[in-house]
Amino acid sequence: MPPNVVFILADDLGYGDLSCFNGGLSHTPVLDDLAATGTVLTQHYSSSPVCAPARASLLTGRYPHRTGAFDTLEGRGLDRIRLGERTIAEALAANGYATGLVGKWHNGALDERYHPNRRGFREFAGFSGGWSDYWNWRLDRNGSTTPSDGSYLTDVLTDEAIGFVHRHRDEPFFLHLAYSAPHYPLQAPETDIAPFAESGELTGAVARLYAMVSAENTLVVFSSDNGPQFGGDGDNCLDRFNCGYRGHKLLVYEGGIRLPAIVRWPAGLPALDPVDGLVHLTDWFPTLLAAAGIPASDGPNLDGVNVLPLLQGEPAEVPPTRFWQWNRYQPVAECNAAMRDGHWKLVRPALPEAMEVASEDMAMDVALKYQPDAFSAIRDEPFP
Repeated sequence: MPPNVVFILADDLGYGDLSCFNGGLSHTPVLDDLAATGTVLTQHYSSSPVCAPARASLLTGRYPHRTGAFDTLEGRGLDRIRLGERTIAEALAANGYATGLVGKWHNGALDERYHPNRRGFREFAGFSGGWSDYWNWRLDRNGSTTPSDGSYLTDVLTDEAIGFVHRHRDEPFFLHLAYSAPHYPLQAPETDIAPFAESGELTGAVARLYAMVSAENTLVVFSSDNGPQFGGDGDNCLDRFNCGYRGHKLLVYEGGIRLPAIVRWPAGLPALDPVDGLVHLTDWFPTLLAAAGIPASDGPNLDGVNVLPLLQGEPAEVPPTRFWQWNRYQPVAECNAAMRDGHWKLVRPALPEAMEVASEDMAMDVALKYQPDAFSAIRDEPFP
């Protein structure tokens, strides 16, 4: 039997927002339990430091610049996955899966041709743009709009996800649950604000869903789209968001693109010690198809690679050179691009920097002038 697939994506959740990543600075027991019975990925990367391009890569297995989703700007259509792309939902639906998206879309907000129901998702319950108020929301259910009834959005999305799982419990299903939390605006029920804020409400919501999808043959992935949007007070603020890695959402330093990730599939994957091999958002398209026994050969060429062997405990293969770029076409001084080759990463802000990934934190950058060979090797790497 092919596995059910549940991919849970938080919004702007930092690498260090979960207790199992930050050494106990936060309180996320549900996700810690998921990590304890599954596998933590310590080098899991977004394809972009902002959401729409990252989500496009997750859904297509391709770099953002190939998909047409260059930016988050809905009014200019720069969030759209071009119509010639094939999504993971389309690939799974063509092979007998019931497919559903619950939550944030942001890959074609203002044109019905790009509606999730036309991109492979049989069912959609969520919102099309980049963010929503958590109390005064409007939910799109397969093209029909439902106004807010005063319930908290994270709970509403969880109820929708549970309903989808219940409806399709007797057939293979793919559920993409794309929470808006903890993205702005920072709103949470009063009972959660003092100790936990939005991350606490999010983990509680995941607990309700997880009770329904913890079966042996359900593949569950939990991650985020990009790094955290900084803000907040306290001595542990920066460490809690991203474990001290330099940068944040909008930037291609580690803090903007390294993501927390947990994988669990009892019937197909052993519960491993943390996996340190590099995994990229584009890798999930071929990996999920491989888990379902579906060839990934049809459609546009993929940038992602199948990392199922890595998740099954086999030695990590040398990952391909990885590339990141994002800006809103400001002058070249804000180039904001990076390439990673092995342990070396070339970052291209105003002045290029080459650094070892292990030392790329807020205090230990390796200056370009001290690493000329690494800089030259990565700079001259051909990239399609």
